[in-house]
Amino acid sequence: MKLFKNIKLGYAILLGATLLTSSCNKLLEENPRSNVTPSVFATPQGILGGIAGVYNQLRASWGTEGFTLNQMAGTDEHLAGGSASPGSMQSFTYNGITGSSFSGGFGLYSGINALNGILELGPSTAGLSPATLKAYLGQAQFLRAFIYFYLVQTFGNIPLNTTFITVPSQAAVPAAANDVYAVIVQDLINAIGNLPNTPTAPFLGKAATAGAAKWLLAKVYLTRGWLNNSQPDFQLAYTTAKELIDNRATYGLDLWQNYDDAFKPANDYGKETIFVSDHSNDPKYGFYTPGSGQAGGDAINVTPWMGLFNAPSGLMGVNTTVNTSGALTGAGPVMLNRDVQFGRPFTRIRPNMPLLTSGPNAGKSYIFDQAFVNRGIDSRYDKTFQTIWLPNSGPGGGGNQLVTGVYSGNSVTGTRGTLQAGVDTAIWFPDYEVPNAPQNFDTRPFKGIIVTPKLQNGNVYPYMKKLADPSRTNQNDPSARPVVIARFSDVYLIAAEAAFKLNQLANAADMLNVVRKRAAYRTNAPYAPGGAFGLPGAPPSTMVGDPYPAGQTQATAEAAIQITSASVTLDFILDERTREFYGESMRWLDLVRTKSLVTRVKAWNPVEAGVNVKTEYMLRPIPQDQIDRVTVGPKYPQNAGY
Repeated sequence: MKLFKNIKLGYAILLGATLLTSSCNKLLEENPRSNVTPSVFATPQGILGGIAGVYNQLRASWGTEGFTLNQMAGTDEHLAGGSASPGSMQSFTYNGITGSSFSGGFGLYSGINALNGILELGPSTAGLSPATLKAYLGQAQFLRAFIYFYLVQTFGNIPLNTTFITVPSQAAVPAAANDVYAVIVQDLINAIGNLPNTPTAPFLGKAATAGAAKWLLAKVYLTRGWLNNSQPDFQLAYTTAKELIDNRATYGLDLWQNYDDAFKPANDYGKETIFVSDHSNDPKYGFYTPGSGQAGGDAINVTPWMGLFNAPSGLMGVNTTVNTSGALTGAGPVMLNRDVQFGRPFTRIRPNMPLLTSGPNAGKSYIFDQAFVNRGIDSRYDKTFQTIWLPNSGPGGGGNQLVTGVYSGNSVTGTRGTLQAGVDTAIWFPDYEVPNAPQNFDTRPFKGIIVTPKLQNGNVYPYMKKLADPSRTNQNDPSARPVVIARFSDVYLIAAEAAFKLNQLANAADMLNVVRKRAAYRTNAPYAPGGAFGLPGAPPSTMVGDPYPAGQTQATAEAAIQITSASVTLDFILDERTREFYGESMRWLDLVRTKSLVTRVKAWNPVEAGVNVKTEYMLRPIPQDQIDRVTVGPKYPQNAGY
């Protein structure tokens, strides 16, 4: 939501709201310094500030390190990176005490209380036109539904507060999940009636709209359908999603023709984006000073760096070899420095690409043999992962030397030739095994290093490039791009999943094929001339466009990529969600919703996570510090398994 001018007032309101929240949230011991009183929510400025403050709370979750790990670590899509922190997230060895990174979820109750205040007191506000008041209340209804939906999916066992709490309490009891869902559904129905169809001042960018509320309502129906095995809910999910698809122009929503276009910074607020959590590099509103090199903390977007491999380490020297154990052994000058384009490698998670050594899929790779198996036609693999890096290091190899600009170094000389900075390939991650890698392409010397799937490790792997932000002024800066929470392609996949559960497999295939046909689209531009790999006939390191393979056209690709109803299974739908949303902080909730967490993790992540995962872990633990704050009435229960 592009509404930064009211953030400070939002902070004040949220401070007051936090003091008035239920006892399952933090009870601040400090004396409040805010002079905000509950009646502020009956003023135009108070309503607007309260909504802005809740949007700011979303910024403190979506895009941060802890939240991103919560949504992706320990799933079928990701393995632990070399700096996995905390490693318990990857291995399901956390509990209510060690799982402290889940505490932030309960902090959202202060926002819920502020929204309750707006919904109770806002209707009596003077000084607002009926249309404006209606839109403000629609924002509050959407946000309350959005937060409760996240909380009930994540913890299940949560309190339900729908009235404005003005007296602190140390008692709290969990509500039945279906009672929470009933409030969510009613809030969204109300929000659809109150919100404008497209963003309207002061809620610009991609704040809540009627279209966003329809997307969320469809997903809520789908999730509740899985929870209760409810065919009526699956029908509601399909109908709601289909209505949004059929009337997408009304809501200013649609797919881009090219999958790549959904991730261009210029399109962050474009037609495919439904809802975002905004971020800003303006120090008046953000949480860091551009150029300061701050790379951690609350309310900053670090999603681009979570899965960035550590190429500046000595492991990726120009003369790196493989030792007798088959592992990479660094040697020679480092070929890559950190710069704005390269960013800061967090190495918290990495793509699940290596061949499995055990389990039912031993000898297979989830990414290559399951999710992106059709890479010759489906362009999303190439548009998701950066597999080629050009050198930017000086002659001696700079390692962690900090440089500015892109490819600002000089040539690097190895035993097999000299790599020209910004021209030759320093590191290539092929999607297949290359004989005699890393130094040779079969019998031919390779200037840089070839890292095949079996040579990947916790520090060396392809980079998920979709969310990259080259606009920063310091390579350590977080991203100022918004965190896109929902894209329009999700609406098609919601409809497909609902149709599958209704046994309407032809409808499911139709919805899947819309997304798949888009995935087959390429620009048909030729490769750039030259052999940057230094090998005749080898793939070059730069391309003018995104070409179709030889003999293929857009028409033949679209025909080949479409499926029939016979292909529609739950596994296929989940694989399709990987292809479409890899790295977009959705995977955990996808697996939990479809009750697939245990089977998928055991099948595709058996060593790191499968050995410990249990059905009970589809709910996160209630943080122990929250349980301890309930001192009146029955003890707050911990979720089973923890």
